[in-house]
Amino acid sequence: MSITQQHLLDTYRALTLGEPAPPAPGTYDRQAARELSDEQRSRAGRHGLRNALARWRRRPT
Repeated sequence: MSITQQHLLDTYRALTLGEPAPPAPGTYDRQAARELSDEQRSRAGRHGLRNALARWRRRPT
């Protein structure tokens, strides 16, 4: 069953049960990709700061 067929089936079920229709496939793809990118950038920043502090502590006096 393709994504489109599954979406049509879910929409039909929602309409027969009086529930709101589900969002179309791909509706939130950009938002999910942006959140993943932001999370990765945030983690990289934290590791970069941690590494910089570790180098600063190890430097000879």
